[in-house]
Amino acid sequence: MSFSPDYLLSQLHRQPGTACYRVAFSGGLDSHVLLHALCQLRDRLDAEISAVHVNHGLQPVANDWVTHCRSVCADLDVPFISLLVDGRALPGESPEAAARAARYAALADWLPANNCLLTAQHQDDQAETLLLQLLRGSGVSGLAAMPRSATLGAGCHLRPLLDVRREELRDYALAQSLTWIEDPSNADTAFDRNFLRQQVLPVLQQRWPSAAVSLSRSAAHCAEAAALLDALAGEELQALMSSENSLSLTALLAMPVLRQRNVLRHWIKQLTGMYPSAAVLARIINDVVGSRPDSGPCVRWDCYEMRRYRRELFLLPQALPGSQAGTLDWVLARPLALPRAGGVLTADPVTGSGLRADAVADGNVRVCWRRGGESCRPVGRDHHHSLKKLFQEQGIPPWERSRIPLIYVQNQLAAVAGLWVCEPFQAGPAEQGFSINWLPQRQAAV
Repeated sequence: MSFSPDYLLSQLHRQPGTACYRVAFSGGLDSHVLLHALCQLRDRLDAEISAVHVNHGLQPVANDWVTHCRSVCADLDVPFISLLVDGRALPGESPEAAARAARYAALADWLPANNCLLTAQHQDDQAETLLLQLLRGSGVSGLAAMPRSATLGAGCHLRPLLDVRREELRDYALAQSLTWIEDPSNADTAFDRNFLRQQVLPVLQQRWPSAAVSLSRSAAHCAEAAALLDALAGEELQALMSSENSLSLTALLAMPVLRQRNVLRHWIKQLTGMYPSAAVLARIINDVVGSRPDSGPCVRWDCYEMRRYRRELFLLPQALPGSQAGTLDWVLARPLALPRAGGVLTADPVTGSGLRADAVADGNVRVCWRRGGESCRPVGRDHHHSLKKLFQEQGIPPWERSRIPLIYVQNQLAAVAGLWVCEPFQAGPAEQGFSINWLPQRQAAV
């Protein structure tokens, strides 16, 4: 098989209904071949064509590459846009991973709805990715390597060349007299992928000429296995979920350990966008799932945390420092955003319930957080109760209690946002009041 525009068209039919194909155009050989072949199909496509270049700013000649890409697109009569990103790696971070993350984050933010981003990864790239994942000890999701198609931002991402060998793309480029950029960093074997490409794969292919084909086939098998595991986990997850960010521990523990691990990985991926590492998953199983019922375990990684309360598991964003600090004045007519506590306070006018309107007529309303020892006499109760006891009765996890805003009027606790109004601040049957609502944003944060 040799690469041709007709072959590309057969792959594009896998993603019907696209308004515009946006080629990720680095200026290198692979992406130039993809863009050139796509342009040969212009009259046979029901979609527009454009190109996008991501300038990482990592090479001294990066701006020259932008100029080259713009010139190529002008010759092909293709609209061109360049995105500037900061692709520098943080201390201890892989330069390759940092650049890739910055690139795809920028593309996801930019890609319009109903548009398809085309990237030029090919069969040899897929083989290299599988080897890298094997050497990292990845599971089947990692060994699936690069998916052929996926969602990206408001659009989709298609890799139409995953079954095409690198030499086929080079043959096409030479036959069409294409010119392309050679990134000097591709020769640096200090980068893992370059080392595999230059030192490892050639040796493997001397012994096994079809190594890249076989490795890509293995990646496809792993992708099928990963899809089946995700489908199983998705079905089982429905029976385990108590809320969007909590699972029934009783139901989870009734499952075999391997299926516990599978459903936890799927749930975490669903809420965070990333699978947990094997080490993080082991800590969750051992330290949280396997903890004593009266303990308060917590496993933290990245910006997330897994907790247990009674017979529930909770996956949450980590609380920001200082979420309980200070006192704020609040004008009830306007929502009060409390990003460090993870939510927004609102006050809705009501009749016959809520915080009595005439009690807050002077606007002297303050918002505080628990310091310990607070008490409230909720409407309908005969006497005061400590907030600790009230929270326990309501089944509110301990870590959530410090995030719930307390409403003070004239230096007295008048309401616990979203939960109780304290006597004597409750509006009577015919009195005007305010319903104090606490809208946590933790689901959006996760």
